[in-house]
Amino acid sequence: MIMSQLLNYVAVLFFCVSRASSLDTFIAAVYEHAVILPNATLVPVSPEEALAVMNRNLDLLEGAVTSASKQGAHIIVTPEDGIYGFNFTRESIYPYLEDIPDPQVNWIPCNNPDRFGHTPVQQRLSCLAKDNSIYIVANIGDKKSCNASDPQCPPDGRYQYNTDVVFDTKGKLVARYHKQNLFLNEDQFNAPKEPEVVTFNTTFGKFGIFTCFDILFHDPAVTLVRDSRVDTILFPTAWMNVLPHLSAIEFHSAWAMGMRVNFLASNLHYPLKKMTGSGIYAPDSPRAFHYDMKTEEGKLLLAQLDSHPHPTPVVNWTSYASGVEAHSVGNQEFTGIIFFDEFTFLELKEIGGNYTVCQRDLCCHLSYKMSEKRSDEVYALGAFDGLHTVEGSYYLQICTLLKCKTTDLHTCGDSVETASTRFEMFSLSGTFGTQYVFPEVLLSEIQLAPGEFQVSNDGRLFSLKPTSGPVLTVTLFGRLYEKDSAPNTLSDLTTQALR
Repeated sequence: MIMSQLLNYVAVLFFCVSRASSLDTFIAAVYEHAVILPNATLVPVSPEEALAVMNRNLDLLEGAVTSASKQGAHIIVTPEDGIYGFNFTRESIYPYLEDIPDPQVNWIPCNNPDRFGHTPVQQRLSCLAKDNSIYIVANIGDKKSCNASDPQCPPDGRYQYNTDVVFDTKGKLVARYHKQNLFLNEDQFNAPKEPEVVTFNTTFGKFGIFTCFDILFHDPAVTLVRDSRVDTILFPTAWMNVLPHLSAIEFHSAWAMGMRVNFLASNLHYPLKKMTGSGIYAPDSPRAFHYDMKTEEGKLLLAQLDSHPHPTPVVNWTSYASGVEAHSVGNQEFTGIIFFDEFTFLELKEIGGNYTVCQRDLCCHLSYKMSEKRSDEVYALGAFDGLHTVEGSYYLQICTLLKCKTTDLHTCGDSVETASTRFEMFSLSGTFGTQYVFPEVLLSEIQLAPGEFQVSNDGRLFSLKPTSGPVLTVTLFGRLYEKDSAPNTLSDLTTQALR
């Protein structure tokens, strides 16, 4: 009896201590880093030359980490390729790589730097985390030897991975993630044999991590949220903006809202390659974001987030749209190209109204009212239901209201960054065949619209008030993962033609 009471007391005490040590909110930081590139990336350099380049970037990252820590940040995310840059061959990246062990080895590189060979970058990151009492998320390269007994072993006898690492406030390595979905020019790296689902727990929530191009695919991105039930996603990226639907701040904030998680996105700052756009996003709206194509400077962002975002009802993305009668519009529809995909469009000819446009199984419905109907700007409602096959193969269903580049309808779908037309109201919905839909609202000059729109349980993306700026696009970006296919000969030929 006494033993039973003692166990109950210990259990209650443990629960109380756990609750007391956990945080309801935390301060997140992301750093958009203006990366210093090596003088030569296509020819191998000595390990000493490689380390010199990495230390120059780490000097800048150290400044951001120190500043974030002084401002109370609990965790900071830095970009993909932020320590050594990009545009390498398999051979030329090798001097920049370190052997990164499985975090289960219980290792603090700052205290024991030579335990796994020569690891100066991991040592420095570990000491930065320890000295500043902050979690650090960084992207580096991992190397793993293999031999002929492994039928998938590369000819040079090693695997090379694009790798995210996380060090805790003691400098301990607590997470290692190998990027699964490599982009077209990442021939220097291997993809792991199976997607890695990497999570770790803190006193301020459960975290998951993946990298850049991973966000467009089911594994590991969706798995982390749906099955592992993380609170926050950490996202190092080297993201090249593609308008109208794949600008970094636009798509990343939409993914956070669609998946109902916190999302910390740290992008490289390299305007020559259209790389900018970082943010701290909550499920309901962005908390901080940065987009800058005009300067060469990095940017540190901080914001407070809920450690465990309040659960929101699951959206039935087809509920409302399936009950709307689609009216025939005769031959008023026209086609246009968005990022190599052929959309079906309707021009918005009036200052307000109700429009429907369909393609295959997807019908998109729009109700809207403009502040004015300008003669120098054209807007259109578009629908796409099909397999995208350029720079990756993935199935999309998209409903979009967008500004055309000029008054010529042939420019509907072209990249455009400025507009003059504000909207008094809008409501967009579609007959989606997926629960994975990401709501985007992008204003002129590539700005988000926090607090200006909402998604209803029946699948409508609607305005809460007149837009604070002119509208570039209002979009529902749907992914049908089950219809994805491996890159085929046609898409490979298309990709080659683009290079």
